[in-house]
Amino acid sequence: MNAPTDLSMKNDEVLRVELEVFRREHRDLDDSIRALQEMPTADQLTVQRLKKKKLRLKDIIANIEDRLTPDIIA
Repeated sequence: MNAPTDLSMKNDEVLRVELEVFRREHRDLDDSIRALQEMPTADQLTVQRLKKKKLRLKDIIANIEDRLTPDIIA
């Protein structure tokens, strides 16, 4: 079983689908973080964990985009 971030065995179509799923999850986390921060009794530990998860997703998204974008030889 491949790790979710192991891109070497996945074809482009699978990567595109995963990219959209990760982007949606990233947006949802952003909305959740914003909603939590607007609460006067926001749990800062939860906010911090969500932010870390959002950063991990951002890295995964960047890796998939790099894989899908062909290198341009100048």
